[in-house]
Amino acid sequence: MIVPKSYRCVERETSRLEWTLEKSTQYAFMSISWLITNALASLLLPPLSLVLLAASGWRLSRRWRKTGIAIIWMAAIVLVGLSTQAGSRLLIMPLEARSLPVPDLAHSGAQAIVVLGGGKLLDAPDDAGHDQPTPTSLMRLRHGARLQRLTGLPVLVSGGAPEGDGDSEAQVMARSMKQDFGIEVRWVEDASHNTAQNAQLTYVKLSQEGIRRILLVTDAMHMPRAQAAFVSAGFDVVPATTYFRARRPLDAASFIPKARELENSSYAIHEWIGLLWYQIRREFA
Repeated sequence: MIVPKSYRCVERETSRLEWTLEKSTQYAFMSISWLITNALASLLLPPLSLVLLAASGWRLSRRWRKTGIAIIWMAAIVLVGLSTQAGSRLLIMPLEARSLPVPDLAHSGAQAIVVLGGGKLLDAPDDAGHDQPTPTSLMRLRHGARLQRLTGLPVLVSGGAPEGDGDSEAQVMARSMKQDFGIEVRWVEDASHNTAQNAQLTYVKLSQEGIRRILLVTDAMHMPRAQAAFVSAGFDVVPATTYFRARRPLDAASFIPKARELENSSYAIHEWIGLLWYQIRREFA
């Protein structure tokens, strides 16, 4: 039977509407705790924290002009400084110094490789609308795949869907690991919403297999906090660090503000705050 063209158009529009409604429903189930945590974090991280500082300076300048103007200038100078490679390195290098790769990972005695998620890109049109790993996730996956070929160890990928949108990070990573690197993931931990949950829920899965010693794969800035979380969960962690951002030598261009460097600075501050929070929790546990 020949279907009229107008009917086919209506059918396509209906399918598109159903897909949109499905996605909207998924977004509605965003983790409230994840949303609150990220909203609070944004108040402490640049650029919003510095914008708020400048706004408070402007408010103060109505009554104490010199003090208010000084605060505005301070916020502007810090913002520009954190937007340069030279400025971001001051925050990044101490983190990366704590995350240097362990030599001879092939003989580390680890029983499994754990790769942590680093976000996903939604509805990629070049991949039939599937979600894809972010560049950070891909760097972690690449290193995990290399280690798997080197050691032959089984792989676990960890990361949920705190935004409530479609596949979990772990599912996206498992698909990429198979399609892009030819490696079948053995375990998928797809319920976690943060690094601490990555560690706790991964321990639940691997402890049932008698696995305690792991190669932990994440980027260099994230590794100190991730390692602390996994040790606290009960693992013996061998850090398998990748993606070092502060290795380029300084030159004249290092003092030119760039959006990428502000993002790196914000990430580093996030990790320092996270480490401080872990320390406070240990002190009062």
